[in-house]
Amino acid sequence: MSILELDSKGRLTLPKQIRESLQIGRKILIINAGDHLKIIPLPSNPLQILHGAFNVKKPFKELRKQAEQTAENEARREGADTECPC
Repeated sequence: MSILELDSKGRLTLPKQIRESLQIGRKILIINAGDHLKIIPLPSNPLQILHGAFNVKKPFKELRKQAEQTAENEARREGADTECPC
């Protein structure tokens, strides 16, 4: 257990030992759990969170393309302009 202090801007520095033992990189998720906070390390690649969560045989790129096509088709049905305004 560690007792930490916030700096004048409200920032918190996690000790190196904690960061290394939990493999904390650059991002964490902080959840307000009422009377305490939960700190959850996030992987540098957000898609890594989903790795192994689904039993699929298609590569991710194919699934993404299919999802984008489905979203585009739904937007067309709803009368939305699907051209990128970029």
